[in-house]
Amino acid sequence: MFGKLLRENNIVAGILTIVRIYLGWAWMSAGWGKITGGFDASGFLKGAIANPVMGPDGNMVYSGWVSFLESFAIPNAGLFNFLVAWGELLVGLGLILGCFTTAAAFFALVMNFAFMLSGTVSHNPTDVIMGVFIAAAGYNAGKFGLDRFVLPYLRKLVSKGKSEAGHSISA
Repeated sequence: MFGKLLRENNIVAGILTIVRIYLGWAWMSAGWGKITGGFDASGFLKGAIANPVMGPDGNMVYSGWVSFLESFAIPNAGLFNFLVAWGELLVGLGLILGCFTTAAAFFALVMNFAFMLSGTVSHNPTDVIMGVFIAAAGYNAGKFGLDRFVLPYLRKLVSKGKSEAGHSISA
């Protein structure tokens, strides 16, 4: 029942439009600041390794994540500088414009969880809650945005491509 309300109700679509624009602005602003401000993730990555999330028993909670940061993220910090900055900007634009909204919400969730696994809490939990509602609403979250036009157009292209592929196979 709640899922149907979230995915089909126009009032919920309006509320989600406000939420996604708010969240999108936060992501876009953060990304733009990183792109124009000479962002370098290596300090954050080294800090996440030096101060991992610890459990009450004194053991690392996310040792696999720390290993990933040590063995892949640090040696490829330049790649992460690019991915984080441009990822934040593009997620923000997607949410603000309501274009590929579900994908934008998914990648926002991925980044939020990466930040939290690295020991940063900040506003990430509230961003996760908003992102979950946007992603769960699917098309309805972008109904009052570009998804209203883009998604039907893409469905039509895919359908046309399948139709043409089917004819060439059977001919």
